[in-house]
Amino acid sequence: MEDIVKKMNALNEGTMMETLGIEYLEVKEGFVYARMFVKKELSQPYGMLHGGASMALAESIGGVGSAVYVDMETYVIRGMQMSANHVKAAKVGSYVYATATILHKGRQTHVWNIDVKNEDGDLVSTCRLTNFVFKI
Repeated sequence: MEDIVKKMNALNEGTMMETLGIEYLEVKEGFVYARMFVKKELSQPYGMLHGGASMALAESIGGVGSAVYVDMETYVIRGMQMSANHVKAAKVGSYVYATATILHKGRQTHVWNIDVKNEDGDLVSTCRLTNFVFKI
């Protein structure tokens, strides 16, 4: 498991995931756990985590979750649809933690639930992601 976490974190280099500061902590079939530091650049004007940053975190870890199921040299994962409800703020200077769990694993689509929580374990955002899986 440690090897896949290192591999996925290495894939972040030079990407939006690196810019956001997403760090994968646990990756296995049907489950991804990651964290992101809420820096000022990820905030809205009132000093709270921007909802778009929460969604980018959620889509990123759901994509990694789908990638675990496929041969990444043969298949590509693309986000197809995403929805989110933002229910609590996360302050600049803290971490948020995201957990992705698979709800549906089909041949061409994967559906994920992703919950983003603050350091106290309070729900910040809950997201639903549908990924499309297609052959290169």
